[in-house]
Amino acid sequence: QVQLVESEGGLVQAGGSLRLSCAASGRTFSTVIMAWFRQAPGKEREFVAALDRLDTSTYYADSVKGRFTISRDNAKTTVYLQMNSLKTEDTAVYYCAADGGGAARGRWTNGGAYNYWGQGTQVTVSS
Repeated sequence: QVQLVESEGGLVQAGGSLRLSCAASGRTFSTVIMAWFRQAPGKEREFVAALDRLDTSTYYADSVKGRFTISRDNAKTTVYLQMNSLKTEDTAVYYCAADGGGAARGRWTNGGAYNYWGQGTQVTVSS
């Protein structure tokens, strides 16, 4: 099993920045892709960004490309989401996810490809 714990989100003004982290523990060697998804009130969960822990390749949703950056630490067990130029439409609960054995490779945006999920953290962007 893999446990994922997200950092606390927060309230930020539009145009501001916020960094989320996701710490993985347990059988982390079994995971390859780590990702962030988000869900706004009344909307379906959507893909935000993903990172291959082994080769550090990344993939972003068009809505956040150029504003958000996903990265990992050297120990490869913590993934970060740096969010810049935040917009009110970025308001959502953000979830960290991890796959098992590379199942999400090539299926980055598919939530069903991820085996493990964090508890979610609220990010609110005010105008």
